[in-house]
Amino acid sequence: MDKNEISKHLKGTTTVGIVCSDGVVIGADTRATMGDFIANPEVRKVHKIDTNLAMTIAGAVGDAQELIRILKAQNEIYKMNEGRAMAPKSANSLLSIILQGNKMVPYYVQLIVAGVDGDEPQMYNLDPLGGYTEEKNFTVTGSGSEVAIGYLEDSYRKGISTKDAIKMVARALTMAMRRNSATGDGTIIASITKSGYTEYSGKELEKALGAK
Repeated sequence: MDKNEISKHLKGTTTVGIVCSDGVVIGADTRATMGDFIANPEVRKVHKIDTNLAMTIAGAVGDAQELIRILKAQNEIYKMNEGRAMAPKSANSLLSIILQGNKMVPYYVQLIVAGVDGDEPQMYNLDPLGGYTEEKNFTVTGSGSEVAIGYLEDSYRKGISTKDAIKMVARALTMAMRRNSATGDGTIIASITKSGYTEYSGKELEKALGAK
């Protein structure tokens, strides 16, 4: 299977990230597509790197998995040398260098790197060639982006708590699922604060949203 064929995987998706007063919240749907075909309804697109650091993936599944393996390995090396986990800013710089160095045969991915450095929330959006933007409020990736970004533009307020941002991310993903056929099935949302990484899906997510 060549790069062009692999790149069809996970092209259709929606991932969302919000910067909060006490941390960050990221989330994604779980549907993987190949063109019009739903290849897998239970694909993980939210990945914990450490208690202070996580990322979302959109694009080619193999490329994304390789970058996750690299980042996890480099984080462990960093912890052995520095005695603490890598900050989101450092993780973003590392991934940007890797993506920039592979422009001839690029990784078909778009990533959100998010977490906290002490009390400071940090979030970055990376493109396939290593370009990135530091996000101070919110960001989205994937084929359902237009629907999700419209909702966030209208609803986001600075100073939002992670508790309220979980509901906002869930709402943005739900709206994208309704209008984008490549976004769907399940939802995984994670919050990252100085207290650590907490993930919500299924019944845990229903409880966090206040569903009965």
